Amino acid sequence: MAIKIEALRSFVTVARTGTLSEAAALLGRTPSALSMTLKQLEEHLGEPLFETERKSKLTALGGFVFEQATRELKQFDATVRAIENYASSRHGHVRVAAVPSVAGTILPQAISKFINDFPGVKVEIRDMDSPSVLNEVARENADIGIASVAGHPCALVQTDLLSDAFGVVCRVGSNLARAKGPATWDEIAREQFIANSLSGQIDDPSSRALHETAALTAHNNTSLVAMVQAGLGVTILPQTAMEMQGVQGVVFRPLADSAQRRSLQVLRKTARPSSPAAGKLEAQIFRTVADLAQLP
Repeated sequence: MAIKIEALRSFVTVARTGTLSEAAALLGRTPSALSMTLKQLEEHLGEPLFETERKSKLTALGGFVFEQATRELKQFDATVRAIENYASSRHGHVRVAAVPSVAGTILPQAISKFINDFPGVKVEIRDMDSPSVLNEVARENADIGIASVAGHPCALVQTDLLSDAFGVVCRVGSNLARAKGPATWDEIAREQFIANSLSGQIDDPSSRALHETAALTAHNNTSLVAMVQAGLGVTILPQTAMEMQGVQGVVFRPLADSAQRRSLQVLRKTARPSSPAAGKLEAQIFRTVADLAQLP
């Protein structure tokens, strides 16, 4: 027969306690069942493990088996703990690649709740543009991606996360800022326009015309808003991107063309999360978005 791990555990426990009754109590077994296990182990080895029936002294073989079994049980128990901790998300490492507007608004709240529930899990966040997010997830350098797949070929598993409205960002005190209500394309066309990669996703003739004639282009949202603050022009950003900035001196007016929205998806390489911890963080991200949507 093959020697089972529980047979070794039974033997080590008996050897440590010196009595069948005490070992049986520790293992939750009856003395007779424990005695039978030891007998089967000795029959398999062909030699006795104890000098006497009282189990108080080991034979030479018993001493060798005790040493080897103790080391094996320690390794086995450590392996089981590691597996259980990983499965229950008590340990792990989750890598997230996300567009800056999400990394600066949604993720801090989601991760705060997640690490409170799973303090043993390490979370790594990297913010980048949508094409880079798609590339990192495809190359398995990120367990979770959050980006917009609009206009980009994508073979990844994707789930819609949120959709937010585009709006024009203009300097406080400007004509565009003083006007009321949603901003029209005609109003925006009368201003110096600063193009960016997010506004470039808008598939509309009026938007394309603005981008074709734009003298300035910025890819970093912080630089983009700083240009607007300096009076260099106006730009168009999704609402969550503006919420991330939290800056003074600019006004956000939603577009009158309400059909223009930026959609974001949660992305991963495979149908199932890469780990239990990644699955739980992904679920927390969706809960956070749902909670934020209910705020006034």
